Amino acid sequence: MSSPPRSWLARRIEDALREGFARAYETLRVDPDRYLFYLRTAHGLPVATFRGMATLPIETVDAVADQTIRAGMKLAAAEGAGMGLGGLVTLVPDLSILAVITFRTLQKLSLIYGFEFNTDEEVAELWMAAASAAGVDISREVLEKEVVNRFVPGVIRAIAAEASTEIVEKWAGRLIPLVSSAIGAGLNYYFVRAWGERAKRHFREKHLQLRQQLTLEASQAPVLPGE
Repeated sequence: MSSPPRSWLARRIEDALREGFARAYETLRVDPDRYLFYLRTAHGLPVATFRGMATLPIETVDAVADQTIRAGMKLAAAEGAGMGLGGLVTLVPDLSILAVITFRTLQKLSLIYGFEFNTDEEVAELWMAAASAAGVDISREVLEKEVVNRFVPGVIRAIAAEASTEIVEKWAGRLIPLVSSAIGAGLNYYFVRAWGERAKRHFREKHLQLRQQLTLEASQAPVLPGE
């Protein structure tokens, strides 16, 4: 008897997450120029471009990433506590907002580790990180040529489907009004933490590869007379 309602809830959750991720990508994405200004002023980072993040001590970059994840966790917890008061009634809109908060956190992590999302390949890489954070295995073959316009919606669907299964299992307490406020805050908090940490590992690995590339380029640069 419990299977049909659970299946219905899973579909609603999947739709809410898909809508939230799509909205975060299409209209609520992080503005790279503004975020670079924020990093320079709020964190005092001496960089003129995001590529310059690879010239900073890795401990500094990691510290900013950790602060960013914690900020996303706190925002998600506050949102979950407020929306959680309504139980099932507010579950779906809450998850849509949670998806926006989560994806914006991932976008910031991408920028912190030196990777913008201006080209098709960069956009695809951002969604690869999101898929990795969700536990979805996406083949790198999809990064080829002009497939990004078809690739992104497909990844959003895959991420939403995977995350909805986890949420149905863990968000059961959200069906009880009032009690669900505290539960919603805690679950949202740990949801963003888990996704943020997974995405951080993804971008950090690529960041270390970028550092090696820059070191190699510097070692191969010709030495001018008099230097």
